[in-house]
Amino acid sequence: MYLDNAATSYPKPEKVYEAVIHAMRDVGASPGRGGYRRSLEAGRILFQAREAAASFFSISDSARIIFTLNATGALNLALQGTLVAGDHVVTTSMEHNSLLRPLYALRNKGVELSIVPAGPDGVVSVEDIRRAVRVNTRMIAVSHVSNVCGAIQPIRQLAELCREAGALFLVDAAQSAGYLPIDVERFAIDLLAVPGHKGLLGPGGTGLLYVAPHVPLKPVIQGGTGSHSTAEEQPLVMPDSFEAGTHNLPGIAGLQAGIEFLRERGLSSVFQHEHKLLNQADRALRDIPGVTIYGPEDSSARCSVLSFTASGVDSALLAAELDHGFDIAVRAGLHCAPLAHRTLGTLPGGTVRVSPGWSTTSEEIAFFSDAVVQCIGKIRTSA
Repeated sequence: MYLDNAATSYPKPEKVYEAVIHAMRDVGASPGRGGYRRSLEAGRILFQAREAAASFFSISDSARIIFTLNATGALNLALQGTLVAGDHVVTTSMEHNSLLRPLYALRNKGVELSIVPAGPDGVVSVEDIRRAVRVNTRMIAVSHVSNVCGAIQPIRQLAELCREAGALFLVDAAQSAGYLPIDVERFAIDLLAVPGHKGLLGPGGTGLLYVAPHVPLKPVIQGGTGSHSTAEEQPLVMPDSFEAGTHNLPGIAGLQAGIEFLRERGLSSVFQHEHKLLNQADRALRDIPGVTIYGPEDSSARCSVLSFTASGVDSALLAAELDHGFDIAVRAGLHCAPLAHRTLGTLPGGTVRVSPGWSTTSEEIAFFSDAVVQCIGKIRTSA
């Protein structure tokens, strides 16, 4: 049983597998690298995927979408392509290392960084972030949803704060894209980093960065774009300038199929299904003596994941017992977010994280809950 969809969604809808195979077996060519029919068909697939992603996030111009290998690549491009020495960035203690480590690297190059602690439930205070804003604040960068405890951050209020401060708003949607509706223009998001392999149900090695028209972004990788070939410098054209080299066309084709699946099934329907399963797991786990669940008390303020610990039980050992004894896959440890665990009080052991998917059933969650009881009892008895 697979309950680690927050890391990578599995299984994918059948049409995702079909799209990947079609791009590899029936098309084969690279987009923008020839005038023959196969290359033109590859270009059509690339364009249609860009259009599908733009529609999904209410982006009026699909050329503002840059395809990347993952959300980490999107975040690095957003940060390195906009920030210079002397700029100030405000972020939070709930961020993933995919955002924090590039910021630490930029801090070593003269970018100033303020990390605002979130509350014990993982939710950041808008007023605390407001107090961290300076005259030279260039960007406020936050994750929409915590990958550790599922806390949903108040991004609309943070967007308003960014407008007041004249700062760019970068949103890491790794745990919200495909779960929560995101309208970049209505939410006033300047930069949106999205993985393709999580909630959007696409293959690994896919992701995207949305860049608002007013955001000056510089390329961080130079190379062939299939256009402006006589220029010695990287052409400053969206999106070519930021997609040097050969695209992961099979992955992008699969990503389009994942987005189409979500649109057909309905984003709210998928969210309600997974939210119902998380609430079921929450109720069952709270009945186990010594179990603590992290994040907002109100389940409506949480999304996509459920994190818990059991007193006297090592989280990694519990996850291993679930795997070896019941073939249940969950994530244990620090989830690449050590500051979030410090905020929640779960350092150094971390938590066990459960994240159901679109195909997970209520019966599977009941089986998981019973397995947790048995594994905790076994571990405590042998201790």
